[in-house]
Amino acid sequence: MKSPVYLNLWRGGVLAAVLLGLNGCVERRLTILTDPPDALVWLNDEEIGRTPVTVGFNWYGDYKVLIEKEGYEIIRTNKAMKRPPEDYFPLDFLAEVLWPGTIRRNIVWSFALEPAVNPTAEQLLEQADAFRQRAGRDLPAAP
Repeated sequence: MKSPVYLNLWRGGVLAAVLLGLNGCVERRLTILTDPPDALVWLNDEEIGRTPVTVGFNWYGDYKVLIEKEGYEIIRTNKAMKRPPEDYFPLDFLAEVLWPGTIRRNIVWSFALEPAVNPTAEQLLEQADAFRQRAGRDLPAAP
């Protein structure tokens, strides 16, 4: 008959092996959609593809987004992703290590593209004149 000490050690080893074998997992994915589709997207200055596009991500927070499509206004914006409860301690340990399955976080951002409006020749000349006047004011006086 085995002694209680060895039996307890064996049970503890089995429990540790089971806990290590659970290997929780969190899968985070961001999908960016545009209307119309097929716009080129950059996320934090990295080109990620044409819409609709889905990428994995590792952290929540503020993201710089740039979207462009010929014939449409360029979108330059920042979007924030709020952390879910399982991303805070101690739930993050439970979700990523002990949870027996996969936790999936799918976030979708949608953007409506506006058709580009080309300025008239008169508007361009007015803008150029305004720049010229501002530049003249900003120059230091001649000695």
